[in-house]
Amino acid sequence: MSTVAPTGTLTGTLSGTLTGTGALTRLALRRDRLMLPVWALVTGGLVASGAGSLEGLYGTAAQRAELAASMNANSSMRSLYGPVLDDSLGGLVAWRFGTFAAVLAAVMSLLIVVRHTREEEETGRQEPLSAGAVGRRAPLTAALLTALAANAAVALIITAGLAGQGAAGALALGLAIGGTGMVFATLTAIVAQLTESARLAKGLTAALLGLAFVLRAAGDAGSADGESVLTWLSPVGWAQHVRAFAGERWWVLLLTAAAIGVQTALAYALTARRDLGMSFLPTRPGPATGRLATAGALAWRLQRGTLLGWSLGFLLGGLVFGGMAEGAADLVGDNERAREIFERMGGQGALTDAFLATMTGLFGMVAALFAVGSVLRLHGEETSQRAEPLLVAPVGRLRWAAGHLVVAFAGSTLVMLLSGLGLALSYGHDVGPLLGAALAQLPAVWTLAGLTVLLWGAFPKAAVAAWGVAGVSLALGWIGPALDLPSAFLDLSPFAHLPKLPGQELAWTPLLALTALAAALVAGGLAGLRRRDMTT
Repeated sequence: MSTVAPTGTLTGTLSGTLTGTGALTRLALRRDRLMLPVWALVTGGLVASGAGSLEGLYGTAAQRAELAASMNANSSMRSLYGPVLDDSLGGLVAWRFGTFAAVLAAVMSLLIVVRHTREEEETGRQEPLSAGAVGRRAPLTAALLTALAANAAVALIITAGLAGQGAAGALALGLAIGGTGMVFATLTAIVAQLTESARLAKGLTAALLGLAFVLRAAGDAGSADGESVLTWLSPVGWAQHVRAFAGERWWVLLLTAAAIGVQTALAYALTARRDLGMSFLPTRPGPATGRLATAGALAWRLQRGTLLGWSLGFLLGGLVFGGMAEGAADLVGDNERAREIFERMGGQGALTDAFLATMTGLFGMVAALFAVGSVLRLHGEETSQRAEPLLVAPVGRLRWAAGHLVVAFAGSTLVMLLSGLGLALSYGHDVGPLLGAALAQLPAVWTLAGLTVLLWGAFPKAAVAAWGVAGVSLALGWIGPALDLPSAFLDLSPFAHLPKLPGQELAWTPLLALTALAAALVAGGLAGLRRRDMTT
Protein backbone atom coordinates (compact mmCIF):
# COMPACT_ATOMS: atom_id res chain seq x y z
CA MET A 1 0.00 0.00 0.00
CA SER A 2 1.49 3.36 -0.99
CA THR A 3 2.46 5.78 1.79
CA VAL A 4 2.68 8.79 -0.51
CA ALA A 5 -0.13 11.23 0.12
CA PRO A 6 -1.97 12.78 -2.85
CA THR A 7 -0.77 16.19 -3.92
CA GLY A 8 -3.99 17.81 -2.84
CA THR A 9 -3.64 16.29 0.63
CA LEU A 10 -0.10 17.61 1.00
CA THR A 11 -1.17 21.07 -0.12
CA GLY A 12 -4.09 21.04 2.25
CA THR A 13 -1.91 19.89 5.14
CA LEU A 14 0.64 22.62 4.51
CA SER A 15 -1.96 25.34 4.21
CA GLY A 16 -3.67 24.05 7.33
CA THR A 17 -0.53 24.49 9.41
CA LEU A 18 -0.40 28.14 8.30
CA THR A 19 -4.05 28.94 9.03
CA GLY A 20 -4.36 32.24 10.87
CA THR A 21 -0.93 33.53 9.83
CA GLY A 22 -2.35 36.74 8.41
CA ALA A 23 -4.33 37.57 11.54
CA LEU A 24 -1.39 36.81 13.83
CA THR A 25 0.94 38.90 11.68
CA ARG A 26 -1.43 41.87 11.83
CA LEU A 27 -1.68 41.40 15.61
CA ALA A 28 2.11 41.33 15.97
CA LEU A 29 2.54 44.45 13.84
CA ARG A 30 -0.12 46.21 15.87
CA ARG A 31 1.51 45.26 19.17
CA ASP A 32 4.91 46.43 17.88
CA ARG A 33 3.63 49.54 16.12
CA LEU A 34 5.89 51.74 18.26
CA MET A 35 8.87 49.46 18.80
CA LEU A 36 9.44 48.48 15.17
CA PRO A 37 9.54 52.02 13.70
CA VAL A 38 11.95 53.12 16.43
CA TRP A 39 14.29 50.18 15.80
CA ALA A 40 14.14 50.67 12.04
CA LEU A 41 14.70 54.43 12.20
CA VAL A 42 17.58 54.17 14.68
CA THR A 43 19.34 51.32 12.84
CA GLY A 44 18.73 52.57 9.33
CA GLY A 45 19.12 56.21 10.26
CA LEU A 46 22.46 55.53 11.92
CA VAL A 47 23.86 54.34 8.57
CA ALA A 48 21.98 56.78 6.35
CA SER A 49 23.16 59.80 8.35
CA GLY A 50 26.75 58.57 8.37
CA ALA A 51 27.60 60.07 4.98
CA GLY A 52 26.95 63.60 6.17
CA SER A 53 28.96 63.26 9.37
CA LEU A 54 31.91 61.58 7.64
CA GLU A 55 31.91 64.14 4.84
CA GLY A 56 32.36 66.85 7.45
CA LEU A 57 35.26 64.92 8.98
CA TYR A 58 37.03 63.77 5.83
CA GLY A 59 35.96 66.09 3.05
CA THR A 60 38.81 65.48 0.62
CA ALA A 61 39.98 62.35 -1.16
CA ALA A 62 43.42 62.74 0.41
CA GLN A 63 41.98 62.78 3.92
CA ARG A 64 39.88 59.69 3.21
CA ALA A 65 42.86 57.85 1.71
CA GLU A 66 44.98 58.73 4.74
CA LEU A 67 42.26 57.47 7.08
CA ALA A 68 41.90 54.21 5.15
CA ALA A 69 45.65 53.59 5.23
CA SER A 70 45.95 54.27 8.96
CA MET A 71 42.91 52.14 9.87
CA ASN A 72 44.03 49.20 7.76
CA ALA A 73 47.43 49.34 9.47
CA ASN A 74 45.86 49.24 12.94
CA SER A 75 44.79 45.72 13.95
CA SER A 76 42.79 46.99 16.96
CA MET A 77 40.71 49.27 14.76
CA ARG A 78 40.22 46.50 12.19
CA SER A 79 38.93 44.20 14.93
CA LEU A 80 36.38 46.81 15.95
CA TYR A 81 35.17 48.11 12.58
CA GLY A 82 36.73 45.82 9.98
CA PRO A 83 39.07 46.89 7.14
CA VAL A 84 38.39 49.91 4.96
CA LEU A 85 37.65 48.31 1.58
CA ASP A 86 37.25 51.56 -0.34
CA ASP A 87 38.16 55.15 0.53
CA SER A 88 35.08 56.69 -1.12
CA LEU A 89 32.53 58.33 1.15
CA GLY A 90 30.16 55.39 0.69
CA GLY A 91 32.98 52.94 1.44
CA LEU A 92 33.76 54.77 4.69
CA VAL A 93 30.10 54.65 5.72
CA ALA A 94 30.03 50.89 5.12
CA TRP A 95 33.25 50.52 7.15
CA ARG A 96 32.29 52.76 10.06
CA PHE A 97 28.64 51.79 10.50
CA GLY A 98 28.07 48.53 8.63
CA THR A 99 29.15 46.06 11.31
CA PHE A 100 27.34 47.78 14.16
CA ALA A 101 24.18 48.25 12.10
CA ALA A 102 24.25 44.53 11.30
CA VAL A 103 24.53 43.75 15.01
CA LEU A 104 21.64 46.10 15.80
CA ALA A 105 19.51 44.45 13.12
CA ALA A 106 20.33 41.05 14.62
CA VAL A 107 19.36 42.20 18.13
CA MET A 108 16.12 43.70 16.82
CA SER A 109 15.28 40.46 15.04
CA LEU A 110 15.96 38.16 17.97
CA LEU A 111 13.79 40.30 20.24
CA ILE A 112 10.93 40.26 17.73
CA VAL A 113 10.99 36.50 17.20
CA VAL A 114 11.25 35.62 20.89
CA ARG A 115 8.50 38.11 21.76
CA HIS A 116 6.01 36.51 19.35
CA THR A 117 6.94 32.85 19.86
CA ARG A 118 8.44 31.59 23.11
CA GLU A 119 7.31 34.56 25.18
CA GLU A 120 3.72 34.11 24.04
CA GLU A 121 3.82 30.46 25.06
CA GLU A 122 5.56 31.15 28.37
CA THR A 123 2.98 33.74 29.44
CA GLY A 124 0.06 31.53 28.33
CA ARG A 125 -1.27 34.00 25.75
CA GLN A 126 -0.66 31.60 22.89
CA GLU A 127 -2.83 28.81 24.31
CA PRO A 128 -6.25 30.46 23.79
CA LEU A 129 -5.18 31.56 20.31
CA SER A 130 -4.07 28.05 19.37
CA ALA A 131 -7.39 26.70 20.61
CA GLY A 132 -9.04 28.52 17.70
CA ALA A 133 -8.47 28.24 13.98
CA VAL A 134 -4.69 28.71 14.12
CA GLY A 135 -2.28 26.32 12.41
CA ARG A 136 0.73 24.83 14.15
CA ARG A 137 3.25 26.87 12.15
CA ALA A 138 1.22 30.09 12.05
CA PRO A 139 2.72 31.76 15.19
CA LEU A 140 6.29 31.12 14.03
CA THR A 141 5.49 32.29 10.51
CA ALA A 142 3.88 35.48 11.84
CA ALA A 143 6.94 36.19 13.97
CA LEU A 144 9.28 35.72 11.02
CA LEU A 145 7.11 37.89 8.78
CA THR A 146 7.17 40.63 11.41
CA ALA A 147 10.98 40.39 11.58
CA LEU A 148 11.08 40.46 7.77
CA ALA A 149 9.01 43.66 7.69
CA ALA A 150 11.34 45.32 10.22
CA ASN A 151 14.50 44.31 8.37
CA ALA A 152 12.99 45.37 5.04
CA ALA A 153 12.32 48.80 6.56
CA VAL A 154 15.93 49.03 7.74
CA ALA A 155 17.21 48.05 4.28
CA LEU A 156 14.90 50.57 2.60
CA ILE A 157 16.02 53.44 4.86
CA ILE A 158 19.69 52.64 4.23
CA THR A 159 19.21 52.31 0.47
CA ALA A 160 17.27 55.56 0.19
CA GLY A 161 19.60 57.46 2.51
CA LEU A 162 22.81 56.45 0.74
CA ALA A 163 21.53 56.40 -2.85
CA GLY A 164 23.42 59.63 -3.53
CA GLN A 165 26.70 57.82 -2.87
CA GLY A 166 25.90 55.14 -5.45
CA ALA A 167 22.67 53.24 -5.94
CA ALA A 168 24.33 49.83 -6.26
CA GLY A 169 26.42 50.25 -3.13
CA ALA A 170 23.47 51.60 -1.14
CA LEU A 171 21.28 48.67 -2.16
CA ALA A 172 24.04 46.16 -1.41
CA LEU A 173 24.65 47.61 2.06
CA GLY A 174 20.91 47.72 2.85
CA LEU A 175 20.40 44.12 1.77
CA ALA A 176 23.51 42.97 3.63
CA ILE A 177 22.37 44.51 6.92
CA GLY A 178 18.75 43.45 6.52
CA GLY A 179 19.90 39.96 5.52
CA THR A 180 22.03 39.67 8.65
CA GLY A 181 18.96 40.54 10.70
CA MET A 182 16.98 37.75 9.02
CA VAL A 183 19.77 35.21 9.53
CA PHE A 184 19.51 35.81 13.26
CA ALA A 185 15.71 35.93 13.13
CA THR A 186 15.62 32.41 11.74
CA LEU A 187 18.39 31.30 14.11
CA THR A 188 16.30 32.62 17.00
CA ALA A 189 13.33 30.66 15.65
CA ILE A 190 15.39 27.47 16.07
CA VAL A 191 16.58 28.38 19.56
CA ALA A 192 13.01 29.21 20.61
CA GLN A 193 12.04 25.60 19.85
CA LEU A 194 14.92 24.24 21.92
CA THR A 195 14.42 26.27 25.10
CA GLU A 196 11.48 26.53 27.45
CA SER A 197 12.24 30.06 28.62
CA ALA A 198 12.06 33.29 26.64
CA ARG A 199 14.95 34.70 28.67
CA LEU A 200 17.10 31.67 27.89
CA ALA A 201 16.20 31.91 24.20
CA LYS A 202 17.33 35.54 24.15
CA GLY A 203 20.49 34.72 26.08
CA LEU A 204 21.53 31.82 23.86
CA THR A 205 20.90 33.73 20.64
CA ALA A 206 22.73 36.77 22.01
CA ALA A 207 25.66 34.49 22.89
CA LEU A 208 25.69 33.17 19.31
CA LEU A 209 25.62 36.76 18.04
CA GLY A 210 28.54 37.58 20.32
CA LEU A 211 30.43 34.57 18.99
CA ALA A 212 29.77 35.71 15.42
CA PHE A 213 31.10 39.18 16.25
CA VAL A 214 34.20 37.74 17.94
CA LEU A 215 34.93 35.52 14.93
CA ARG A 216 34.61 38.52 12.62
CA ALA A 217 36.80 40.66 14.90
CA ALA A 218 39.49 37.98 15.24
CA GLY A 219 39.57 37.43 11.50
CA ASP A 220 39.83 41.13 10.67
CA ALA A 221 42.49 41.69 13.34
CA GLY A 222 44.71 39.14 11.62
CA SER A 223 43.98 40.13 8.01
CA ALA A 224 44.01 43.60 6.49
CA ASP A 225 42.10 42.57 3.36
CA GLY A 226 39.03 41.18 5.15
CA GLU A 227 39.39 37.73 3.57
CA SER A 228 40.15 35.70 6.70
CA VAL A 229 38.49 32.29 7.01
CA LEU A 230 37.14 33.36 10.40
CA THR A 231 35.13 36.21 8.88
CA TRP A 232 33.57 33.77 6.40
CA LEU A 233 32.43 31.66 9.36
CA SER A 234 30.53 34.62 10.83
CA PRO A 235 27.14 35.83 9.55
CA VAL A 236 28.20 39.31 10.70
CA GLY A 237 31.24 38.96 8.46
CA TRP A 238 29.06 38.09 5.47
CA ALA A 239 27.68 41.64 5.47
CA GLN A 240 31.25 42.89 5.13
CA HIS A 241 32.01 40.41 2.33
CA VAL A 242 29.23 41.90 0.21
CA ARG A 243 31.75 44.77 -0.24
CA ALA A 244 29.21 47.57 -0.59
CA PHE A 245 30.70 50.56 -2.47
CA ALA A 246 33.84 48.48 -3.13
CA GLY A 247 32.96 46.34 -6.15
CA GLU A 248 29.82 44.63 -4.87
CA ARG A 249 29.78 40.85 -4.49
CA TRP A 250 26.11 40.13 -5.05
CA TRP A 251 26.65 36.38 -4.84
CA VAL A 252 27.40 36.63 -1.10
CA LEU A 253 23.74 37.52 -0.60
CA LEU A 254 22.94 34.04 -1.93
CA LEU A 255 24.87 32.62 1.04
CA THR A 256 22.72 34.74 3.35
CA ALA A 257 19.54 33.60 1.59
CA ALA A 258 20.60 29.96 1.81
CA ALA A 259 21.22 30.25 5.56
CA ILE A 260 17.82 31.88 6.03
CA GLY A 261 16.10 29.13 4.05
CA VAL A 262 17.85 26.24 5.81
CA GLN A 263 17.26 27.68 9.27
CA THR A 264 13.61 28.41 8.51
CA ALA A 265 13.08 24.83 7.36
CA LEU A 266 14.74 23.48 10.49
CA ALA A 267 12.64 25.73 12.74
CA TYR A 268 9.47 24.53 10.99
CA ALA A 269 10.54 20.90 11.41
CA LEU A 270 11.16 21.40 15.12
CA THR A 271 7.93 23.27 15.82
CA ALA A 272 5.97 20.43 14.20
CA ARG A 273 7.48 17.94 16.64
CA ARG A 274 6.76 19.54 19.99
CA ASP A 275 3.70 20.43 22.02
CA LEU A 276 2.68 23.95 22.89
CA GLY A 277 4.72 25.24 25.82
CA MET A 278 7.20 22.37 25.63
CA SER A 279 10.79 22.39 24.35
CA PHE A 280 13.53 20.02 23.31
CA LEU A 281 15.70 21.22 26.20
CA PRO A 282 13.20 21.39 29.06
CA THR A 283 13.99 23.27 32.23
CA ARG A 284 15.38 20.96 34.89
CA PRO A 285 12.78 20.50 37.63
CA GLY A 286 13.74 20.82 41.30
CA PRO A 287 14.71 20.31 43.93
CA ALA A 288 16.71 23.52 43.92
CA THR A 289 20.09 23.44 45.55
CA GLY A 290 21.50 26.14 47.80
CA ARG A 291 19.68 28.61 50.00
CA LEU A 292 16.46 30.22 48.75
CA ALA A 293 15.16 31.35 52.10
CA THR A 294 14.74 35.01 51.15
CA ALA A 295 13.33 37.03 48.28
CA GLY A 296 16.81 38.42 47.68
CA ALA A 297 18.29 34.93 47.35
CA LEU A 298 15.62 34.02 44.79
CA ALA A 299 16.29 37.20 42.81
CA TRP A 300 20.00 36.38 42.81
CA ARG A 301 19.29 32.83 41.62
CA LEU A 302 17.10 34.14 38.78
CA GLN A 303 19.53 36.81 37.58
CA ARG A 304 22.99 35.48 38.37
CA GLY A 305 23.51 33.93 34.93
CA THR A 306 22.61 37.18 33.19
CA LEU A 307 24.89 39.16 35.49
CA LEU A 308 27.76 36.76 34.85
CA GLY A 309 27.39 37.18 31.08
CA TRP A 310 27.30 40.98 31.31
CA SER A 311 30.29 40.97 33.67
CA LEU A 312 32.43 38.91 31.32
CA GLY A 313 31.37 41.06 28.37
CA PHE A 314 32.28 44.31 30.12
CA LEU A 315 35.65 42.97 31.26
CA LEU A 316 36.51 41.78 27.75
CA GLY A 317 35.24 45.03 26.26
CA GLY A 318 37.44 47.01 28.63
CA LEU A 319 40.45 44.95 27.65
CA VAL A 320 39.77 45.54 23.94
CA PHE A 321 39.18 49.29 24.17
CA GLY A 322 42.02 49.83 26.61
CA GLY A 323 44.40 48.35 24.07
CA MET A 324 43.12 50.83 21.49
CA ALA A 325 43.75 53.93 23.62
CA GLU A 326 47.28 54.49 22.41
CA GLY A 327 46.03 54.27 18.81
CA ALA A 328 43.44 57.01 19.30
CA ALA A 329 45.80 59.52 17.72
CA ASP A 330 45.98 57.34 14.59
CA LEU A 331 42.21 57.44 14.28
CA VAL A 332 42.05 61.23 14.51
CA GLY A 333 45.38 62.21 12.95
CA ASP A 334 45.44 65.91 12.07
CA ASN A 335 41.67 66.08 11.51
CA GLU A 336 40.41 68.93 13.68
CA ARG A 337 36.75 67.98 13.17
CA ALA A 338 37.36 64.43 14.42
CA ARG A 339 39.24 65.85 17.38
CA GLU A 340 36.29 68.10 18.19
CA ILE A 341 33.90 65.14 18.21
CA PHE A 342 36.13 63.13 20.54
CA GLU A 343 36.46 66.14 22.84
CA ARG A 344 32.69 66.70 22.76
CA MET A 345 32.13 63.08 23.78
CA GLY A 346 35.10 62.69 26.11
CA GLY A 347 36.09 66.13 27.36
CA GLN A 348 38.72 68.75 26.59
CA GLY A 349 41.74 66.89 27.97
CA ALA A 350 44.49 65.12 26.10
CA LEU A 351 43.28 63.03 23.17
CA THR A 352 44.00 59.73 24.90
CA ASP A 353 42.06 60.89 27.98
CA ALA A 354 39.20 62.00 25.74
CA PHE A 355 39.17 58.57 24.09
CA LEU A 356 39.12 56.77 27.45
CA ALA A 357 36.38 59.11 28.71
CA THR A 358 34.37 58.35 25.58
CA MET A 359 34.75 54.61 26.15
CA THR A 360 33.72 54.79 29.82
CA GLY A 361 30.71 56.85 28.74
CA LEU A 362 29.70 54.21 26.20
CA PHE A 363 30.13 51.48 28.81
CA GLY A 364 27.85 53.46 31.11
CA MET A 365 25.16 53.76 28.45
CA VAL A 366 25.30 50.03 27.78
CA ALA A 367 25.28 49.28 31.52
CA ALA A 368 22.00 51.19 31.65
CA LEU A 369 20.53 48.51 29.38
CA PHE A 370 21.52 45.87 31.92
CA ALA A 371 19.98 47.88 34.75
CA VAL A 372 16.73 48.43 32.83
CA GLY A 373 16.47 44.75 31.92
CA SER A 374 17.20 43.69 35.49
CA VAL A 375 14.47 45.94 36.88
CA LEU A 376 12.02 44.79 34.23
CA ARG A 377 12.54 41.22 35.42
CA LEU A 378 10.05 42.25 38.12
CA HIS A 379 7.55 43.09 35.38
CA GLY A 380 8.15 39.72 33.75
CA GLU A 381 7.71 37.83 37.01
CA GLU A 382 4.47 39.72 37.66
CA THR A 383 2.87 39.33 34.23
CA SER A 384 3.80 35.62 34.04
CA GLN A 385 2.11 35.20 37.46
CA ARG A 386 5.23 33.66 38.99
CA ALA A 387 5.23 36.40 41.61
CA GLU A 388 1.75 35.54 42.86
CA PRO A 389 2.72 32.42 44.85
CA LEU A 390 5.48 34.37 46.57
CA LEU A 391 3.23 37.26 47.54
CA VAL A 392 0.59 34.89 48.91
CA ALA A 393 3.24 33.74 51.38
CA PRO A 394 4.48 36.12 54.09
CA VAL A 395 6.61 38.08 51.61
CA GLY A 396 5.63 41.71 51.12
CA ARG A 397 5.69 43.48 47.79
CA LEU A 398 8.50 45.81 48.78
CA ARG A 399 10.63 42.99 50.12
CA TRP A 400 10.09 41.00 46.92
CA ALA A 401 10.93 44.01 44.73
CA ALA A 402 13.96 44.93 46.81
CA GLY A 403 15.68 41.64 46.00
CA HIS A 404 15.63 42.36 42.27
CA LEU A 405 16.51 46.03 42.73
CA VAL A 406 19.62 45.11 44.71
CA VAL A 407 20.72 42.92 41.81
CA ALA A 408 20.00 45.74 39.32
CA PHE A 409 21.85 48.49 41.18
CA ALA A 410 24.69 46.41 42.63
CA GLY A 411 25.05 44.51 39.36
CA SER A 412 25.43 47.71 37.35
CA THR A 413 28.12 48.78 39.81
CA LEU A 414 29.94 45.49 39.30
CA VAL A 415 29.91 45.61 35.51
CA MET A 416 31.17 49.19 35.47
CA LEU A 417 33.99 48.28 37.86
CA LEU A 418 34.96 45.43 35.57
CA SER A 419 34.92 47.67 32.50
CA GLY A 420 37.21 50.14 34.28
CA LEU A 421 39.47 47.32 35.39
CA GLY A 422 39.67 45.97 31.84
CA LEU A 423 40.53 49.42 30.49
CA ALA A 424 43.24 49.90 33.11
CA LEU A 425 44.81 46.46 32.66
CA SER A 426 44.97 46.79 28.88
CA TYR A 427 46.02 50.45 28.88
CA GLY A 428 48.78 49.62 31.36
CA HIS A 429 48.47 52.44 33.90
CA ASP A 430 46.07 54.90 35.59
CA VAL A 431 44.18 52.13 37.39
CA GLY A 432 42.69 54.45 40.01
CA PRO A 433 41.55 57.21 37.62
CA LEU A 434 39.98 54.70 35.21
CA LEU A 435 38.10 52.90 37.97
CA GLY A 436 36.89 56.27 39.22
CA ALA A 437 35.83 57.27 35.70
CA ALA A 438 33.83 54.06 35.38
CA LEU A 439 32.11 54.54 38.73
CA ALA A 440 31.29 58.16 37.85
CA GLN A 441 28.85 56.80 35.21
CA LEU A 442 26.71 55.10 37.85
CA PRO A 443 24.47 58.05 38.84
CA ALA A 444 23.21 58.28 35.23
CA VAL A 445 22.80 54.48 35.03
CA TRP A 446 20.86 54.51 38.30
CA THR A 447 18.69 57.39 37.08
CA LEU A 448 17.49 55.33 34.12
CA ALA A 449 17.02 52.32 36.39
CA GLY A 450 15.02 54.51 38.79
CA LEU A 451 12.83 55.73 35.94
CA THR A 452 12.19 52.09 35.05
CA VAL A 453 11.13 51.39 38.63
CA LEU A 454 8.75 54.35 38.48
CA LEU A 455 7.18 53.19 35.21
CA TRP A 456 6.78 49.61 36.43
CA GLY A 457 5.56 50.52 39.90
CA ALA A 458 3.16 53.34 39.04
CA PHE A 459 2.36 52.74 35.35
CA PRO A 460 2.89 49.00 34.72
CA LYS A 461 1.36 49.06 31.23
CA ALA A 462 4.04 51.54 30.18
CA ALA A 463 6.91 49.66 31.81
CA VAL A 464 8.46 48.49 28.54
CA ALA A 465 8.78 52.15 27.48
CA ALA A 466 11.90 52.16 29.67
CA TRP A 467 13.69 50.38 26.81
CA GLY A 468 12.89 53.30 24.54
CA VAL A 469 14.23 55.82 27.04
CA ALA A 470 17.46 53.85 27.45
CA GLY A 471 17.75 53.47 23.68
CA VAL A 472 17.33 57.21 23.11
CA SER A 473 20.02 57.92 25.72
CA LEU A 474 22.35 55.50 23.99
CA ALA A 475 21.66 57.02 20.57
CA LEU A 476 22.18 60.58 21.84
CA GLY A 477 25.49 59.67 23.42
CA TRP A 478 26.73 57.48 20.59
CA ILE A 479 25.85 59.39 17.43
CA GLY A 480 24.60 62.73 18.76
CA PRO A 481 28.05 64.39 18.89
CA ALA A 482 28.96 63.10 15.42
CA LEU A 483 25.72 64.56 14.03
CA ASP A 484 26.47 67.84 15.81
CA LEU A 485 23.09 67.86 17.56
CA PRO A 486 22.30 70.93 19.66
CA SER A 487 23.15 70.78 23.34
CA ALA A 488 19.45 71.02 24.17
CA PHE A 489 18.95 67.55 22.66
CA LEU A 490 22.11 66.02 24.10
CA ASP A 491 21.19 67.27 27.58
CA LEU A 492 18.06 65.10 27.55
CA SER A 493 20.35 62.19 28.43
CA PRO A 494 21.49 61.99 32.06
CA PHE A 495 24.94 60.99 30.79
CA ALA A 496 25.41 64.46 29.28
CA HIS A 497 25.58 65.96 32.78
CA LEU A 498 28.42 63.76 34.05
CA PRO A 499 32.04 64.97 34.29
CA LYS A 500 34.21 63.64 31.44
CA LEU A 501 36.68 61.47 33.31
CA PRO A 502 39.59 61.01 33.04
CA GLY A 503 40.75 64.40 31.84
CA GLN A 504 38.45 66.77 33.75
CA GLU A 505 38.09 67.80 37.34
CA LEU A 506 35.70 65.68 39.35
CA ALA A 507 32.45 67.62 39.85
CA TRP A 508 30.37 66.23 42.69
CA THR A 509 27.25 68.34 42.17
CA PRO A 510 25.84 66.54 39.09
CA LEU A 511 26.76 63.15 40.57
CA LEU A 512 24.91 63.84 43.81
CA ALA A 513 21.96 65.44 42.00
CA LEU A 514 21.49 62.44 39.70
CA THR A 515 21.86 60.01 42.60
CA ALA A 516 19.18 61.89 44.53
CA LEU A 517 16.94 61.88 41.45
CA ALA A 518 17.42 58.12 41.08
CA ALA A 519 16.48 57.60 44.73
CA ALA A 520 13.36 59.74 44.31
CA LEU A 521 12.31 57.80 41.20
CA VAL A 522 12.75 54.48 43.00
CA ALA A 523 10.75 55.74 45.96
CA GLY A 524 7.97 56.89 43.65
CA GLY A 525 7.88 53.55 41.88
CA LEU A 526 7.72 51.55 45.10
CA ALA A 527 4.98 53.83 46.43
CA GLY A 528 2.99 53.17 43.27
CA LEU A 529 3.56 49.43 43.65
CA ARG A 530 2.05 49.48 47.14
CA ARG A 531 -1.09 51.23 45.96
CA ARG A 532 -1.95 49.36 42.76
CA ASP A 533 -3.30 45.92 41.97
CA MET A 534 -0.91 43.29 40.73
CA THR A 535 -1.08 42.62 36.98
CA THR A 536 -2.69 39.34 36.00
